[in-house]
Amino acid sequence: MRKSLERKGSAPNDAVHLQRRVGLFSGVALIVGTMIGSGIFVSPSGLLVRTGSVGVSFIIWLACGLLSLLGALAYAELGTMNTSSGAEWAYFMDAFGPAPAFLFSWVSTLVLKPSQMAIICLSFAQYAVEAFVTECDPPTSVVKMVALLAIVMILFVNCYSVNLGMAVQNIFTAAKLVAVLIVICGGAWKLFQGNTQHLSNAFSGDTPTLGAVATAFYTGLWAYDGWNNLNYVTEEIKNPSKNLPRSIMIGIPLVTLCYALINISYLAAMSPTEMIDSEAVAVTFGNRILGALAWLMPLSVTVSTFGSANGTLFAAGRLCFAASREGHLMDILSYVHVRRLTPAPGLIFHSLIAAAMVLYGTIGSLIDFFSFTAWIFYGGAMLALIVMRFTKPNYPRPYKVPIIIPVVVLVISIYLVVAPIIDTPRIEYLYALLFILGGLIFYVPFVKLGMTPRFMNKVTLFFQLLLEVVPTSSMFE
Repeated sequence: MRKSLERKGSAPNDAVHLQRRVGLFSGVALIVGTMIGSGIFVSPSGLLVRTGSVGVSFIIWLACGLLSLLGALAYAELGTMNTSSGAEWAYFMDAFGPAPAFLFSWVSTLVLKPSQMAIICLSFAQYAVEAFVTECDPPTSVVKMVALLAIVMILFVNCYSVNLGMAVQNIFTAAKLVAVLIVICGGAWKLFQGNTQHLSNAFSGDTPTLGAVATAFYTGLWAYDGWNNLNYVTEEIKNPSKNLPRSIMIGIPLVTLCYALINISYLAAMSPTEMIDSEAVAVTFGNRILGALAWLMPLSVTVSTFGSANGTLFAAGRLCFAASREGHLMDILSYVHVRRLTPAPGLIFHSLIAAAMVLYGTIGSLIDFFSFTAWIFYGGAMLALIVMRFTKPNYPRPYKVPIIIPVVVLVISIYLVVAPIIDTPRIEYLYALLFILGGLIFYVPFVKLGMTPRFMNKVTLFFQLLLEVVPTSSMFE
């Protein structure tokens, strides 16, 4: 068992690097397992509130799936052009140079990826604790303690072994697909009994404003987020030119189909008003349909969120690894464990920030900031692909998408960023933009001019000895 999980030591003259251990099945599991988290069990009610009708909300669910697929296909071209780990960071380096790439790594490392993991772990803890507290809301302190425990467990798994991390991902993805199937079968049974009244007159209600549609997209896209996570681990994918696009083409349509059928199942058992009033739609559905087996729903959500958090940390650690290897973050974050070949410092760094967000943040505030900022960079990646079609026309492209795809995703991303600001201006949007640009304060002295505080060498050496990690050479085999 130990031999299958880690390498005992380096061979003579063998440079330490991340190995290609992610195949097609694991790639699909990483995409599906990260995307299907807590969103589909919580977000349907948020979408109904913001759209005002069942029909519009259902269209937005499908549109979010289509947008995610188009974006991921564009990322597949970028990922097969540049097989370095790090996703957007690597693509910005190729298309725009080090400054935009640094700003992405700055925001993603300190905010986006840790907040994503914090949201998922808080959702995990909420459902896990509710299983033992039936007559009142679970204490906030207990929820946060369970979320912190989940972060520690996931960190240990991913630091111990890449194979173990992927095994956990595969197992939990399979388990959550079984849970999804339970919901779909329960809904099909209610429809078979003739409970279709909530699906009729689907478009009755007020027409949502453009800003409301954009914020509804934020809610839906949060449930789909994770479609680009496989690009963060490109250096570890076996035969990435084939397995990266194949994983995307299998994984994202599968998730979209699951989400559409789950929403129909919810409406077969509950009215739109009941869905809006329910704080845990999946649990209410389980109480209505499953009877004595209703406990399967909170269990399914905890399994789903744990697997999603595992995939999120797996990908996030690779961003730290790739950016710090080029001098954009602290050197120690690019080191890997000498025997286990895992980017342990990057994983630990992300987990510490996520833990701080768990202690001081709330799910709602984190989701709004995450969605607004993330789509700025998703649009930037589409622009990078378009730019490189002209600046690098002869660059090898094992997989190539029609140019209309990145153009469409870029236009939609601009809409998703601008529409909420125009419709309901909030100071938080300004804070987000200032935080992104604030990274230049650190970029100029520490990256552009190469200034390094004297004590950093001692800090690096200390953590290198403590964590048993060493510098790497990237692998392009």
